[in-house]
Amino acid sequence: MTKKSFQRRCKMSYESITNACVKCGKCIPVCTIHDINADETTSPRGFLDLIAAYKQNELKMDKNLKRIFESCFLCTNCVEACPSKLRVDSAIEGVRYELAKTYKIAWYKRLAFFLLGNRKVMDFVARFGFVFQSCAFKIQGDNSLASVDEKGNLHKNLGMSARFSFPMVKKGRFLLSLTRQSFLRSKPDFIDNGGDKTIGLFVGCLSNYAYTSTAEAVLIIAKTLKINVNLLKEQSCCGAPQYFTGDFKSVEKLAKKNVEYFEKKLANLDAIIVPEATCSAMLNVDYEHFFELQGQKEWAKRAQSVASRIFLATKYFYDNTNLAQILASKGKSSLCVTYHDPCHARKMQGVFKEPRALLGANFKLVELSEVNACCGFGGVSMQTNHFDKALKVGIKKARDIKASGAQIVSAECSACRMQISNALEQEKAGVLFKNPLELIASAL
Repeated sequence: MTKKSFQRRCKMSYESITNACVKCGKCIPVCTIHDINADETTSPRGFLDLIAAYKQNELKMDKNLKRIFESCFLCTNCVEACPSKLRVDSAIEGVRYELAKTYKIAWYKRLAFFLLGNRKVMDFVARFGFVFQSCAFKIQGDNSLASVDEKGNLHKNLGMSARFSFPMVKKGRFLLSLTRQSFLRSKPDFIDNGGDKTIGLFVGCLSNYAYTSTAEAVLIIAKTLKINVNLLKEQSCCGAPQYFTGDFKSVEKLAKKNVEYFEKKLANLDAIIVPEATCSAMLNVDYEHFFELQGQKEWAKRAQSVASRIFLATKYFYDNTNLAQILASKGKSSLCVTYHDPCHARKMQGVFKEPRALLGANFKLVELSEVNACCGFGGVSMQTNHFDKALKVGIKKARDIKASGAQIVSAECSACRMQISNALEQEKAGVLFKNPLELIASAL
């Protein structure tokens, strides 16, 4: 499809969304960015009004408009609250594509996307970075599942804090740390647990290079359930960072590569599971929508077909195995856990009951006062260009977590983990972040 026809299709998509908005305002109270920046322009209906004006040539795409469109967290709270379920996030993602063409994507983002899209190069860079990261960062914690024990001893959150201020990193900011070797490189292609079922594991970039304890937990659970695991060594980045930034060329390349790979592998797999909400939502929801937006109907059908057999890990284990029964037979820990719903899990995939049901078998669960509130990660642009806004939302979440009285906060998303861990460290909350799969594995 030509660039011109793509733009024409985007225009139709934008217009259908903007014209359908009746300005009822039900989106306003739940909007993440409007909550910390109470301006009509940074509200869902404000975004749609600006998009409509831009499409009608009443507004020029300038840097101020760029700043406004980049300030959306893409949390989809507005989509959930909208009586018509208008995809405001899709309209903004489409505009960001045009922003990327007009202003180009920053060099450091392009570098990051290049590395994520080239696994062999990323493996080398990550290993090189592991050696030198302690020079500029203070490392705390490790990748062991033993960071929570039955005596209730809580070790530090995994990650590192900057020793100095960098162009994109403030001194003291808490970030993920790299592992000596990526998860995929450290494991065989196939793990035989003597079972009749075999699942594929789409590990996600963050769990592959940083939070490897999440991926290790999947293997522990699979071994207990006697389910074989294919590590899907040729998997590529899901493309979510690129999608949210407007790098549609990279998204198309990665999406087609993954869909073709999944089609081949699923012939011998019961399912593909993903321990990351953002990756899972990208594979399950956004691939199909992306191809539809581009008018590539055949690819949209193929994406939809593979999506029917791709599951967020807790959902698969809860719905298709006896894990809940096994956990119920184990002892109850004294540790108090609260669960944060990742936007890409609850709102986009409807997964929120399953992790709670599994965790509740072995841990005391308490709910947050604002259980559906976004953590504030918001993607690459928010973390680099609008970190002050991301931090405001994160601090609010950290205070809610602290007020719950929980010792551990859990979420099936490494992006949430990075964001919330930083906020907890800034607030000196003394609460540990663990993926629910890590907690489940520790109970087995």
